[in-house]
Amino acid sequence: MSTQKIIPNLWFDKQAEEAAEFYVSIFGEHSGIDNKTYHMEAGQDIHGMEEGTVMTVDFELAGYKMIAINGGPHFKFTPAISFYVTCETEDGVDEIWQKLSEGGTPLMPLDQYDWSEKYGWIQDKYGLTWQISMGKLEDVHGQKIVPSLMFVSKEGQAEEAVNLYTSLFDDSEITGILRYGKDEEQPEGSVMHSQFRLNNGEVFMAMDSSPEHADFTFNEAVSLMIQCKDQGEIDHFWNLSAVPEAEQCGWLKDKFGVSWQVVPGRLNEMLTADDPEKANRAYRAMLQMKKLDIQKLQDAFEGE
Repeated sequence: MSTQKIIPNLWFDKQAEEAAEFYVSIFGEHSGIDNKTYHMEAGQDIHGMEEGTVMTVDFELAGYKMIAINGGPHFKFTPAISFYVTCETEDGVDEIWQKLSEGGTPLMPLDQYDWSEKYGWIQDKYGLTWQISMGKLEDVHGQKIVPSLMFVSKEGQAEEAVNLYTSLFDDSEITGILRYGKDEEQPEGSVMHSQFRLNNGEVFMAMDSSPEHADFTFNEAVSLMIQCKDQGEIDHFWNLSAVPEAEQCGWLKDKFGVSWQVVPGRLNEMLTADDPEKANRAYRAMLQMKKLDIQKLQDAFEGE
């Protein structure tokens, strides 16, 4: 996988540090805490958190970058976005399953299924859901942790979404689609499982589920952050936006309800600058925006 452009952001209620440390302890090699940012200026923060408390925790799990956000009680995880973990040994599956089971709830028991000799789906103690499967890492292009999107609709939207996402990102491809057949539990032709790659290698999965089998959908608890190199890329990916009232501080929702953050790649540098006045100016400017304007952020940062 090339430099990771799309980073899942996980929304917690004051548990971001604790959760990130818990996940890092599970995945071992190439896992760790990379960076933290802090809430700024009481009364200004969009999350209502106290100034000086941790806002975000950047961390890696088996080389895959994620961000935990302390955002308050507003959003709760659902199985609409889970993380598919591939282990090449039975012991590997058992170890991760056991650790994630601490205070968690199985959604599908750890067992043998048609698609895997050993597989289970679990909701951990924070509510985040994981699919743990025995398989070959080469089948997921070496990416041990893969975001999996479940589209709950009568229409079966997974294929439409995969086509949209692969059309927006350069060097993208659909690597496989397995469909439901006649007389199966989902509508014939809908997507049982699909795998696709965005931005020259980042692996994602998608599937359909009819409302009769699921009573949840996407929300802001898991968002996908796109790190953009320039304003042209921000403008390009902002075309995903389909819910005007959801646009805030670089956040948007697409036509399927998936939340994205479209941000300049160097935004984090501004917000973590050694000069707190510069960082605060950039932060206040960001709070006033829907789609982010790199030049205005830079001007605010420099005090111009």
